[in-house]
Amino acid sequence: MQYAFGPYELDTDARRLTREGQLVPVRDRHIDILIALAARPGEIVSKDVLIEAAWKDVAVTDNSLEQAISGLRRTLEQPADRPPYIETVPRRGYRMAASIILSAARHSTLAVEALLDPFRAFVEGRAALETLEPEAVARARNVFEDVLRTSADHAPAHVGLANALALQLEAARSQAIAPDHDALRTASYHASEACRLDPSSAEAWCVVGLIAYHAGDTSRAIAAARRATMLEPDSWRHHVRLAYVSWGEQRLQAARRALRLCPGVPLAHWLAATVYVARQAFGEAEQELVTGATAHDQQVEGTRFRAVGLQLLLGLIELARGHDVAASQALQREITSGDREQIYSGQARANAWCALGALRLRDADSDGARQAFDRAIDTVPEHAPALAARAFLTGDAEDTVRFESRVQQLRATGAPIDAAFAEAISHTLCNRPDRASGVLLAALERQSGGSGGWTLPVDPLLHVAAHAGPWRPVLALLRSRAF
Repeated sequence: MQYAFGPYELDTDARRLTREGQLVPVRDRHIDILIALAARPGEIVSKDVLIEAAWKDVAVTDNSLEQAISGLRRTLEQPADRPPYIETVPRRGYRMAASIILSAARHSTLAVEALLDPFRAFVEGRAALETLEPEAVARARNVFEDVLRTSADHAPAHVGLANALALQLEAARSQAIAPDHDALRTASYHASEACRLDPSSAEAWCVVGLIAYHAGDTSRAIAAARRATMLEPDSWRHHVRLAYVSWGEQRLQAARRALRLCPGVPLAHWLAATVYVARQAFGEAEQELVTGATAHDQQVEGTRFRAVGLQLLLGLIELARGHDVAASQALQREITSGDREQIYSGQARANAWCALGALRLRDADSDGARQAFDRAIDTVPEHAPALAARAFLTGDAEDTVRFESRVQQLRATGAPIDAAFAEAISHTLCNRPDRASGVLLAALERQSGGSGGWTLPVDPLLHVAAHAGPWRPVLALLRSRAF
């Protein structure tokens, strides 16, 4: 039905309020209250009836209703010399004081399109997010923000916006940019709001887990991701996200489940390989990476969730095994990969250049090594391992200060393992393996668990195989945490 009063029209089927034909943004619960009042013009509607209409089975106080009524009065503008459309009847409830004209709603084509707009925007926005391309993610963020301006209680838009913010945080981290704590808080708010509005939404719980992971709350991240997989057990996306936020056997199981549901997801193979690297099971890691790389090469351009880093990790494993030619070929493939717009591609290319620099250092090619480290720094200006190597090669005071400043920044922004890696690389280059291993062991022991340090067995600048004795306790700790 359609209720007309003053300049307003309330369409109950479309759940839309317009003023002289222009859409008026109203929260879903406020619409419920307004419909309940408009359906009984002139009648007193009790607080209990209004609370039941708007909050259903959720227990709330009278104060929540009072705030909602105040919000509705602000929305339904009236001149100062006129009484509000909604009248308070003390101790009894509320009454619609306006004259109501009732008619059957007739939806125009434009009205129907307006109803579809938030859902269409969500589908298009999610597709943009899944490209993992920074420009597409930024466009998606704008789409979701636009939806929420007119549909503040649209839970999927809250999910999309939280996801967009999380991916922008990922993009910043991959470029070694300090975390944006305001963006993290905003993302957390939208993720929580999505769950409040729709507790049955697996997508909402997944994004809660992703944001918790960024905030360093791993147990909350895993719990939320597991809830998502329970709500929608047949969605491979949820299992990939569970694999992303978990570690050890949990990561392996989630990645395997994702691959059973959707064979050939490169990211799932990469996630499984990381666990095998930490266990120093290089054969199993290589098998996962080769399978993932083959699947990646068979994907058409524009496929969502295209992975990067598969060739990089293959190259690092080959380098750790002493297969220099195969390692160089894999690293070059990572550098020339077509996925240059993906949010992780810059970091992957920088790491590949750094690995090639380490290989050239072993071959006593100082000029070639320096060029490779410079390319890594050109790609990611604050790439700590490359800064450490450049400072070692040049001996320049300015390069040393830049490296030391980067280490201090990593500590200050909550990345102690990354800082310890950079320090350990500097000690290794100066032929101090005992100090290098000691720095990393202390940092890992201060961290109660998790995936921190998983790349150590194949790190090309630490080259742990060359100094097995000092590194044995660190490798043993990593292995134990990966089971």
